[in-house]
Amino acid sequence: MIDIQQVLHDHKLWVETDGVEGIRASLPNADLSGLDLSGVDLSGATLRNVDLRGANLSDACLYRAILEGANLCGASLHKADLNEADLYRADLSEADLREADLYQADMAGANLSNARLTGADMAGANLAGANLSGANN
Repeated sequence: MIDIQQVLHDHKLWVETDGVEGIRASLPNADLSGLDLSGVDLSGATLRNVDLRGANLSDACLYRAILEGANLCGASLHKADLNEADLYRADLSEADLREADLYQADMAGANLSNARLTGADMAGANLAGANLSGANN
């Protein structure tokens, strides 16, 4: 079982010391569904294929995080920083991305169906092959 609080603590130290101390978060295939991760700093974290269904990531920093293939269905990413994040083939269906920073995020092949995108900054984002059916902005 993952001690998510320890992982977050170690990652925060890694971010604050530019990698000199702590450990970069790497949670591939982890089940983090439904967790309250609001306001956490997971910038640069490796979260490939992670299950974050229904998780609260409001105001979280996911700058340059690797979320390739992640399941974020129904997750709250309201005002989250996803600047330059790798969301290739991620499932963001029904996710709350209102006012999220998705500047230059790679969302190629992502599922954004029925996502809430009002006020989201998607300038320079790669949306090639993304499903935007029912998404609102």
